[in-house]
Amino acid sequence: MRTATLDAATLEGCISAAVAAPSIFNTQPWRFRLDPDTGTLEIRAVPERGLRHADPVGRALHLSVGAALFNLRVAAAHFGWASVPRLLPDPGDPGLLASFRPAGPGRPHTVGHRPDLYPAIWRRHSSRFPFSGRPLPEQVRAELADAAHMEGASLTFPGPAERARLLRVAAEAEQRNRTDADRAGESRRWVHRDPDDTADLGLPRAVLGPQDAHGQLPMRDFTAQRHTERLPARPFEPAPALALLTTRHDRRSDWLRAGQALEHILLVATAYGVRASLLHQPMEWPDLRRELRPAPDLDGHPQMLVRLGYGPEGPATPRRAPDEVRDTGPRPGPAVAVPGRRTG
Repeated sequence: MRTATLDAATLEGCISAAVAAPSIFNTQPWRFRLDPDTGTLEIRAVPERGLRHADPVGRALHLSVGAALFNLRVAAAHFGWASVPRLLPDPGDPGLLASFRPAGPGRPHTVGHRPDLYPAIWRRHSSRFPFSGRPLPEQVRAELADAAHMEGASLTFPGPAERARLLRVAAEAEQRNRTDADRAGESRRWVHRDPDDTADLGLPRAVLGPQDAHGQLPMRDFTAQRHTERLPARPFEPAPALALLTTRHDRRSDWLRAGQALEHILLVATAYGVRASLLHQPMEWPDLRRELRPAPDLDGHPQMLVRLGYGPEGPATPRRAPDEVRDTGPRPGPAVAVPGRRTG
């Protein structure tokens, strides 16, 4: 395939798709830079938009960038371009998490995903509201698992006993987050009191959703109230459909693969009309993250616990415009550090 350069309109469309990806607390910790000599689009971390307490090693930041990279791949294919993504392309520059090079006209059978995922990018929203409890068809579960596998990850659907255990671990993490002063304060800083205040993005109150009135499903309280009886509550589905996303290893490159797998899963779910919300709380505590493993002697590092089901779409969260996340100057030097730097 020949090296090519995206035209301005296509580039803007691709970056718009990338920033529609999910990120923890809607921090959107990414920037994009086009190398005019090679036509490569670089995706860089923005450490100041990381979460010091909830994500001290930057694992969730890498997942967010991986999700944005997957959307870039989907958008490029939609516009008729094949692409060559690379993870951690420069060992001397830890802030450069991925690169994306258009490589000429693409062929439909080589893009590596369903052809209908591009419109799902704009319909995908986290839904933190009660679902109906209608079970997911086996075909949908199988395709979601295939989507994770295509990105180098695994997605498993636990049975009732294992689901109850995972929910207990998530509930312990949610309780810790509410009572830890640093994490509670950090969480509240990303919630907007004014619904029109989107200056620093984050989460409008309309997207937060209620708590489970039965106390079974530990939905994150972003306002970190210690007295949950003061929060709005509604009955949630009694047997939530949970899926655990894991990777074989736990390096920075695996975190980026997990982010691509997560977004691939979420877009396939959206294409099927399935809603999703993320139970990330146990990932934020190393001991509880280890407890999410199906068994101590099995391979696999938990990266995300996903709740799936049928219900309301969920409100959209604000996004930056492409020109707000794009660098047009010379390439930054390698001095920018990223939390959790490891060999990828």
